[in-house]
Amino acid sequence: MKTVLVTLPVEERHKAKLEAAGAGCRFVYCGLNGATPELVQQADIILGCVPAGMIQASPRLGLLQLYSAGTDPYIVPGVLDEHTVLTNATGAYGKAVGEHAFAMLLTLQKKLHRYRDAQRAHAWTDFGSVCSLSDCTVLIVGIGDIGQSFARLCKALGAHTIGVKRRPGGCPPCVDELCLTEELDSVLPRADVVASFLPGTGATRALYTAERFAAMKDSAVFINCGRGNAVQTQVLIDALRSGLIAAAGIDVCETEPLPADSPLWDVENLLITPHVSGNFHLPDILEKIVELSADNLKAYLEGGSLRNIVDFETGYKK
Repeated sequence: MKTVLVTLPVEERHKAKLEAAGAGCRFVYCGLNGATPELVQQADIILGCVPAGMIQASPRLGLLQLYSAGTDPYIVPGVLDEHTVLTNATGAYGKAVGEHAFAMLLTLQKKLHRYRDAQRAHAWTDFGSVCSLSDCTVLIVGIGDIGQSFARLCKALGAHTIGVKRRPGGCPPCVDELCLTEELDSVLPRADVVASFLPGTGATRALYTAERFAAMKDSAVFINCGRGNAVQTQVLIDALRSGLIAAAGIDVCETEPLPADSPLWDVENLLITPHVSGNFHLPDILEKIVELSADNLKAYLEGGSLRNIVDFETGYKK
C-alpha cells in the first residue's frame, strides 16, 4: 500500500476527491506547515510542497506534485532521487497573480498608494498628473499562464502588449508582438510598463541589471510578481531613487521575508506586497490544484500520462 502525504489545506470534499483518485492508498494529511522529516521519508507520493531539505533524495518518493508553479528548491541536484517524478502547479495561478499585478499597475499609474498615505495623514493633497493604460506599451517578460492572464487585462483597456518568451512559438491572442528573451534589450526602451513573471532559475537571476533599468523610459513602471532574485535589491532602489524609472510594484523580494530594516520599505515610489498574489488567498487556486493533484495521482498509479512534468534543466514544465 502506497502512502500519500498531502500538505494542501484541503477540506473534506477535497479529501474525498483525492482518495477516489488514489483508491487503495493510505492518506496522511498534515496541512501547509505540518510536514516532518519522518512523514516525508515515509511517503511514496507527496501532494503539495515540503521543505526540500527533508526529502534527502528519498528513494521511496515516486511522485512530488507541487502546489507551486516555481520549482527552484527541488531541481537542485541531490534533492530528489533520480526516479522521482516532479510535477508543478502551472495553470493554477494565472487569474490570481495576473489580477494582483494588474491592480498594482493601476494603483501606481493613478497614484492611489500616495492618496492612501495622504488619507492616513489626514492630508487633502493633489499629487498631480497620472497616466492611462490605454496609451501604454506593456512588455510582459514571461508570457506563460500568468503573463497571458495579465496581458489580457492590459489589452482589454487598450494597451499594446509585447510578450517575451524563451523559445519560438505561436503568438497568443492577448499579445500584439512576441519576441525571444535574447531580444529583451531591443524592446525595453519601447515599454511604458515592464511586468516580470519569471521563475527562479540561473538564467533569470539578476536579469534586471542597472543597465537594463537605464534602458527603460524614465516614466516606466516595473512590476515583479515572478521571483525576487530577478532583480537585486540595491539595483531596484537605485533605479527608483535616481529616477531611471517612475515607479515599481513588487510582490516578491530578493530576501523573503523582507527584513524590517530593509531600505526598500522607505522608497516612496515603490509598492510592496508580501508574496501574497498567489498562495491560497483566491479559492480558485486550491480548487485547480486539487483537481490537478487528483488527475496526476490517478495517472501515476495507473501508469498514465501526467500533466506539468518539470524539466530539471530549465525548471519549467516540459
